[in-house]
Amino acid sequence: MTTRAVLVDIGGVLEITPSLGVTERWETTLGLRPGELDERAAGAWAAGAVGEITLDEVHAGLAALLSLPPERVTALMADMWVEYLGSPNEELIEYVRALRSRCRTGIISNSFVGAREREQERYGFADLTDVLVYSHEVGLSKPDPRIYQLACDRLGVPPEHALFLDDVPAAVDGARAVGMHGVLFTTNAQAVAEIEQWLRES
Repeated sequence: MTTRAVLVDIGGVLEITPSLGVTERWETTLGLRPGELDERAAGAWAAGAVGEITLDEVHAGLAALLSLPPERVTALMADMWVEYLGSPNEELIEYVRALRSRCRTGIISNSFVGAREREQERYGFADLTDVLVYSHEVGLSKPDPRIYQLACDRLGVPPEHALFLDDVPAAVDGARAVGMHGVLFTTNAQAVAEIEQWLRES
């Protein structure tokens, strides 16, 4: 029997992550114009997403960029993490957990330094699938083809025998570019139906 693998995204898929207006509230609090916080922090956000700096360095950088004392930066980042982590998509998490008895499973996430520890504490994602690939740990982000290939290599499955589920079209296109079966997430019912059809037909 052909070994198959189902891989999924975290934010917007396993986690429900609506905008909570954190950035906008902090811009108002700090007297910044709309969009200015992300403009100033763009370098820190980008570096943290691929593990080029530590979380402590992110905090230090924000303190300098925004002229804030450490405790204010801690409060800002605490709010950012609340929005980042969202709430669990329980139905899909349990579906993915059950899939593990039927095929290989994995997660590919565009993440940020500190995400593994926080998501493990809250959701136990490291125990949910066979492989967990975080962008900040491997230095690659979706839709870079190399991150999908890396995940498949770790699972011991060629891309042609793997499915990837994400809520971002570009990330799905990246998976398809390396030969994976890409599914764009819209609802739990739609995602499960497409995964089940692929498992039957592959």
